[in-house]
Amino acid sequence: MMRKSLKDIPLEEMIAMVQQGDQHAQNYLLQSYQPFIAKCVSEVCKRYIDPKRDDEFSIGLSAFNEAILSYSSDRGSSFLSFAKLVVKRKVIDYIRYTQKKPVAVSLDETYDAEQMENPTEIVAVKKMYQQEQDAWYRREEIAEFTQKLKEYKISLAELTEVAPKHRDARDSAVGIARMIFEDDGLREHVHRKKKLPIKDLLKVVDVSKKTLERNRKFILAIFIVLSEDFMYLKDYLKGVGK
Repeated sequence: MMRKSLKDIPLEEMIAMVQQGDQHAQNYLLQSYQPFIAKCVSEVCKRYIDPKRDDEFSIGLSAFNEAILSYSSDRGSSFLSFAKLVVKRKVIDYIRYTQKKPVAVSLDETYDAEQMENPTEIVAVKKMYQQEQDAWYRREEIAEFTQKLKEYKISLAELTEVAPKHRDARDSAVGIARMIFEDDGLREHVHRKKKLPIKDLLKVVDVSKKTLERNRKFILAIFIVLSEDFMYLKDYLKGVGK
């Protein structure tokens, strides 16, 4: 009975329940999302992961639970995008540790401060670890962004070449991408055909056909960022094109 009722609850609402101490919801999520966790771990290990035999899966399961407890919608990404990053990072750390390679110290709430007597040193190491984590998340996000670009027949390298050089032109292109994303019909067109609806856009934007075609790839790239859970890339767009 409990599982049937939980099944109908939106994911983020259930996460809030877990964060408020609901163990039934926590157990349900950990059980239901095992295939998702195994897939994330498999992407790191580059092989099939057996949940019953592979230690890496246990690490991934623990990381998924950590993601549940630490997730906040204020991060600007969906829970599953956030959880995937957390799981992958923890598994990579585990693999590095087992291979006896240097690994960043995982400084969480259970970190033993007695390892370092100097409080300033503790703060500095925590800051360095956070910066290293952020850098890893950015690399993962850019890798996913690169794959999405390929679906639209755009490469990351050529994107740097076609990006508008002038601020006004860049703001205008970002504004057009936002307009497409916010319009149900235009958004569906781009998602389906992986192309700009040039004719439809000319009816609602104050730019020429030549300008739209020249900035086509850049507009599509911004549209991809807006459509996906790219929290770091979205930071670059705050206040631009509005």
